Order: sequence, then structure tokens, then C-alpha cells
Amino acid sequence: MAHYFSEQPGASRRPGSVSLVLPDLHLRLETDSGVFSPERVDLGTKVLLETVPPPPQEGDLLDLGCGYGPIALTMAARAPEATVWAVDVNRRSLELTERNAHTAGLYKVRPVHADEAPDDVKFRAIWSNPAIRIGKPALHAMLTRWLSRLTPDGVAYLVVQKHLGSDSLQRWLGEQGWQATREASRAAYRILKVTR
Repeated sequence: MAHYFSEQPGASRRPGSVSLVLPDLHLRLETDSGVFSPERVDLGTKVLLETVPPPPQEGDLLDLGCGYGPIALTMAARAPEATVWAVDVNRRSLELTERNAHTAGLYKVRPVHADEAPDDVKFRAIWSNPAIRIGKPALHAMLTRWLSRLTPDGVAYLVVQKHLGSDSLQRWLGEQGWQATREASRAAYRILKVTR
């Protein structure tokens, strides 16, 4: 069975579009089958984007698990001088993020496959609606890999549904030596802030 976290989604293409409407931003985004939440911007993503403070205004920022780009494009719009790395394993998602960034005139978005991201880039901020459904071992490996690339003053914000394990994830992050606090809770979603 193909999932949105497959590298090459098997689902037949069904192009569509969704609106991302935030107090400071309104974007029309191309979507397709085989990517995360193609019918509408996921509620968790909206909660994240409506909750987090503005990103650092320069340096490198990361959207981990970018899908078709709502988080990456919001980061880029809010921090136009920063470089936003939009990372995913799904090639279809990366194509969509690239097109959506170009359409929006956000030319500092860099869609890149997780295995092809430069190893030397450190991130001042990571925003993510992580793929919880990949399972705990894969999720923990993914978060360990990318959180370790935060700058010393860097901050990550993760949105996780309460019933999909936000509290246990917060505990696990603490056990790994991260400072993990619950910054907000809304509509059964938790926003976790993670720092060194």
C-alpha cells in the first residue's frame, strides 16, 4: 500500500488545489493524490501556523515533512531573507512545493529530498507536522537526525495530535536531552517547542 511518506506515490494523479488562509497570508496551493492532506490544509498545520512566533529573519530554516508546502511557504513569506529548506521523502510533494513556491514568488524555498539535503546546513528554526504514522522507531530516527542540526540558539516547533502520542513524544524528547515544552493546545493538537 502506498502512503504519503512513500518516495514515489503509486496513486494515480488527481491534481487539485487548496487555500491556505492565515491572518497574514492567503495562498492557493496545488495539490495531488499521494501527498499528505490533498483535500484541505491539515488542521494541525493550520494550528501550528497560527500559533508559532515569527521565524528568524535570516539564516537557514527547515520545514521537515513539507508535503505540498504550506509550512515552508509560510516560513518564507514571514522571513523573506531566510533560506527555507523544504524536506520530504515524497518526490511528488517536492515537485508541488517547488511549483507552489514559484507561483507565490517565494524564491528562497529549497525543496529537497531528505537524503539529498546538504549535511553542513544548520537550522535556526524547524517547523514540522511530523509524519507520526511512519511509526515510533522511524519517527524517533527522523527527529534525532534533524533536531541535531539545530543551531545552538535554534528552536523547533512540532504539531502533534494528542491522541497520536504528543505527550509520550514530549517525554521521549526530554529523555533524549532536549528541552521540550508544550507551547499551546488547540483542537486536540499540541504544539511542542524543542530546544537544546
